[in-house]
Amino acid sequence: MQELKPVKEGKVREVYDTGDAMIIVATDRISAFDHILKNEITKKGAILTKMSKFWFDFTKDIVPNHMLSIEVGDMPEFFRQEKFDGNSMKCKKLNMLPIECIVRGYITGTGWESYQKNGTVCGIRLPEGLKESDKLPEPIYTPTTKAELGLHDEHITFEESVDILEKLYPGKGAEYAEKIKDCTIALYKKCAEYALGKGIIIADTKFEFGLDEEGNVILGDEMLTPDSSRFWPYEGYASGKSQPSFDKQFVRDWLKANPDSDYLLPEEVVKKTVEKYEEAYELLTGEKFA
Repeated sequence: MQELKPVKEGKVREVYDTGDAMIIVATDRISAFDHILKNEITKKGAILTKMSKFWFDFTKDIVPNHMLSIEVGDMPEFFRQEKFDGNSMKCKKLNMLPIECIVRGYITGTGWESYQKNGTVCGIRLPEGLKESDKLPEPIYTPTTKAELGLHDEHITFEESVDILEKLYPGKGAEYAEKIKDCTIALYKKCAEYALGKGIIIADTKFEFGLDEEGNVILGDEMLTPDSSRFWPYEGYASGKSQPSFDKQFVRDWLKANPDSDYLLPEEVVKKTVEKYEEAYELLTGEKFA
């Protein structure tokens, strides 16, 4: 069996190049505030992989995606090990675009902090009188750069995203920027409506896109997982305050309340996080996580 090494290692995922495809492995690591925590969240990688598969299948009518298979039998022999089973996705090779496509349907987090200061979120002026966790009149698109490991993503305007893509793809920057913005809003609207019917509010999320060999825009990375999104339970939702969540905001909140933790979570926080991820998966897919 040929030993393979990741060609890229992020905070929580590892990427392998198998020649004709990429294998993305979602580990059980968890990150918050640009730090990898010292604990692992058991089963997290498998939950994220299966959830991404669910959403990729659900939205392929809007934009093609990079997923080929999550069955290790469809992958090289190296991946037919227990540590890869369930948390690995075979994907098409893409030239990833250097833009994080963030969409916000509700005002919360750093968006709420910004709005309180000057009535804007990422330079976009919003109506007066909004309360924390209010639903926005329309989802807003607030892209960022994609920073290297250990650095912060930077908010950019839509026009700046055009400039970034134009430098990489002369004559195509505006077209690609418009396409990924339109896809981001369309994906969010379809999925947020579906999730609401299952008892989950998707407050905000992020998508990433790449280009295939023909220059077509393809949805890549992960999709609408608790790591890339803010999920709130619809039951008990009320604006004017922060909301309980199914995502890693639970971990962020604990870290904020325990600044001397040195990024080590107590076992009960790890257990609660796993339970939240599982509950979100089961509500959204209608399937018991196995």
